[in-house]
This record gives sequence, structure tokens and C-alpha cells, in this order.
Amino acid sequence: MKIEFETYVILISFLTSFFGVFLSNGIIIGVPAIASDFAMNNVIQNWIPTIFFLAMAVFTVPAGQISGKYGVKKSLLIGVVVFLIGSVGAALSFSTESFMLFRIIQGISVGVVNVSAMAMVVSAVKPQNRGKALGFTVTGVYLATSLSPVISGFLVYNFGWRSIFYVVIPFLVLCIIVMLLKIPQDWQTYKDDRIDTLGSVLYSIGILLFIYGFTNLVNQTGIIFTVAGIILLVVFAFWELRQTSPVFNMNLFKNMKFTSSNIAALCSYLAIMVVTTILNYHFQYVRGWNAQSAGMILIVTPIIMAILAPNTGKLSDRIHPQKLAAAGMAIATVALLILTFLTKDTPLYMVILAMILQGIGMGLFSSPNMNAIMSSVPPKDAPTASASQATMRTIGQTMSLGLLTLIFAWVMGSLPLATQHAALIVQSSHIICAISTAACVLSIFASLVGIKSKDKFNV
Repeated sequence: MKIEFETYVILISFLTSFFGVFLSNGIIIGVPAIASDFAMNNVIQNWIPTIFFLAMAVFTVPAGQISGKYGVKKSLLIGVVVFLIGSVGAALSFSTESFMLFRIIQGISVGVVNVSAMAMVVSAVKPQNRGKALGFTVTGVYLATSLSPVISGFLVYNFGWRSIFYVVIPFLVLCIIVMLLKIPQDWQTYKDDRIDTLGSVLYSIGILLFIYGFTNLVNQTGIIFTVAGIILLVVFAFWELRQTSPVFNMNLFKNMKFTSSNIAALCSYLAIMVVTTILNYHFQYVRGWNAQSAGMILIVTPIIMAILAPNTGKLSDRIHPQKLAAAGMAIATVALLILTFLTKDTPLYMVILAMILQGIGMGLFSSPNMNAIMSSVPPKDAPTASASQATMRTIGQTMSLGLLTLIFAWVMGSLPLATQHAALIVQSSHIICAISTAACVLSIFASLVGIKSKDKFNV
């Protein structure tokens, strides 16, 4: 049986999405073991996932223009190769510094991979099948989110944390082989544009200062970095509006559907990303479970999301995607409200109920929201739209984990995360979940704003 060209494209997008998330979410289960191995305090420990997302956030926007100019398949191929190098290096790391360095390399590569893979799907797949194809890509994300706690918990418990990185290597090699042999075509939508180097530098430094400062708002240096980052990002926006070949086309934000969907994505990931870490800490430090047991229960939310994502993606080809997205975030808000009152004595069935509601909510939200963003721009701007949604997701996730670092540092100081400090962990979790609930509400309103948009490319 001959496999259609689009199928290979979707397969690559699925695999790269899966393993990018696997090494961002799965690592959360291994954080306690890594921290113990390298004698980290709670602040450094919380940077294990955060530094990965920070590197992604810095390189995602430049990746959009680069992939559009030099080809999305070529960019994706290079990104996967670097991802492979970072994974091998992390597995072989011998100190906190070496481990963090390879986490940065992984973050950079996944930033490029996410943008290129999404742009390739949009470029290669027929418009009438786009929602369905994007749904399968999101399924890769959620399937990884669902399986990574279980697989990582099993690996950490039985083989040590380094095995998390070893297990991805053959799959990344498979992606490289398939791209080289089965996807001969490349897409260069910005072939004649020049690279906006200054714009890329302004954005990268601005977002780096902002997010790093955000995680350190408890001291004066953090406040200064945050303000400096915001100023540079404002300068970046004005610079981009004056460019004929901008690294990011700011004029796309004149499209209300595009803008509202991006804001909704930012708020949703800010609200939701931290929940897995909060629950993992709750199970391992507050309830005293081991990594394998925690991983088994954490599968509840993402497995529901993985089941719903392809179906809601297909549904968003027929029903206004932002209506589905708003309904999903409303359900997720209820889940966050429940977790805001989480304590050691909370019945396990209430925790599972919150996880189920979160899974349903995000399953309804993510694929339709992504479809709304990608279908609201002309085809030539697919790399920029892909970079936009990837940036909103990455910045939201990074700020979410930055919020975790900020609140835990404020409540616990430099104390290590341990069972004897369970009361402080619970207190920190309450504050974080309350803030996340507010972000969910903002995402609902943002989704609703774009429903009546009559912008030209809203197809």
C-alpha cells in the first residue's frame, strides 16, 4: 500500500511533537532524582524544566523567519539533529552546570522543531484537512503528556533518570531517516526576504530578560530585569512595524481572530503548565509516593486530552473553533478552582475529578485554538503564524514554571523540597493555583472576543 505524502508529514510532526513534550514533561518526574544526584536546592531544582522552556522561548520567533527563508524541512532536520545531540549530552552530564547546558541545547532545538513541523503541516496538508492534521499533531503533544509521567516514572524508578534521555534517541534517528528519504520537498515562503538580525536580537534579549526577571521578582534585580525586558520587547514591536522583512509580522495582530486566539493560548498555558508539577510535588512530597506511583496517577489528565484532541481538531473544521476553545477553558477553570484548595487530606477522588476536568477542558481548547490561529492568516505567513502559536505556548509555559519558581522561593526561601516541608509546599501550591485560575478566566474572554471577527483570512 502506497503511503500518501501528507501522511509522512503528519507522522514527522507527530513524532517531533511527542518527543519534544516527552523531554519537557517527563523530566518533571525525574526532577527529585536529578536534584538529589546533583545536590540542588529548590530554586535550582525548579530551573530544570524552566531553563528548557526559556531557551525555547528565546529561539522560537527567529525560527519562524529562518525556516521560511531556508526551508521548513531543512530547518526541521537540523533541529532534530541538534535535539539528538542535546539528549545524548544530558544523559551523559556529570554536574549541574553540564546538565543545564544540554537542557538549553534541547530547548533551542525544540523551539526550531516546533515551528518548522507546524509550518510543514500547514504547507503540505490541504486546507480542508488542516484541522484534522493539526489535531493529530496536538495528539502527539497530549499523548506524550499522558505517557511521559508513566514511562518516566518507570524508567526513573527502575533504571535511573538518565534513561529518560536514552529512550528518545532511536525515535529521533527515525525522524531524521524519514525526512531524508520520504520528504523530498521543501517550503521557502520567505526565500527572497532578508533575515531581520536586529529584530531577532531585540526579541531574544528582551524575552530572556523578562522571563528571567519574572522568576526573581522577590528581589530588586528581578524587577529591573523584568522592566528592561518589557522595554526591549516594546522596542522590538516598533522596530518590526518599520521593516519590510520583519522576523515577526506584527501587522498580523490587526487580525482580531489571530490576536485573540494567541492571547487565549498564552493565558491557557500560563494557567495549565504548572499543574503537572504541582501535582507531582503533591504526590511525591506531600503524600510520600514514589516516582512510579506518581507517574501512574498523572496519566489521567493527558490521556483524556490525547483522546479528545484529534476529534476536536476535526470538529473545529465545522464549528467555530473559538467557541470550542472558550468552552474548554471554562471547564479547565473549574479544575483549577478545585486544586486551589488541595491539601494532604483532600480525598484522592477529588484530585482525580480535577484532573479529568482539566483533561476535558484542554482537550476542547488546544486543537481548535491552534486551528483558529493557523487559519486566520494567508498561506505565505504560515511560518510566522506557527512561530506565533509556538511562542505563545512557550512563553506561557515558561512564565507558568517561572511563577512556580517565584512563589516557592518567596514561601520557602532556599529550603529543599522535602516531605518535612510539606506544609510550605501546600501553601505555595494554593497561591499558584489561585493565580492560574485567574489566567483561565482571561483565556475564556480572549477566546470569545474573536468569534465575531470578519477579518479577511478567517476561513
